[in-house]
Amino acid sequence: QVQLLESGGGMVQTGGSLRLSCAASGRTFSMYRLGWFLQAPGKEREFVGSIIWRSTNTNYANSVKDRFTIARDNTQNTVYLQMNSLKPEDTAVYYCAAQGSIVQQYAYWGQGTQVTVSS
Repeated sequence: QVQLLESGGGMVQTGGSLRLSCAASGRTFSMYRLGWFLQAPGKEREFVGSIIWRSTNTNYANSVKDRFTIARDNTQNTVYLQMNSLKPEDTAVYYCAAQGSIVQQYAYWGQGTQVTVSS
């Protein structure tokens, strides 16, 4: 089992920045990739970006490229989502999720953290 705990959400004005954290615990050695997702009110969950747990390889949704950055602190088993130039359409609950292997689904999810961007 892997436990994930997000933090760092809040309210910010358009153009502002926030950094979300995802602290992983439990069987983290079994993780292949950690991803970030968002779910806006009334919409389906969307992929934001991900990082391979044992490397620095990242990938991002087109909507956040050049604005969001994912980084990992191995010593803390924590992954960060740095969000810059925030827009009102970024308002959502943000989740981190862990994938056990490249062929598996994201099996472990955090509880989510709310990000609200005001215009």
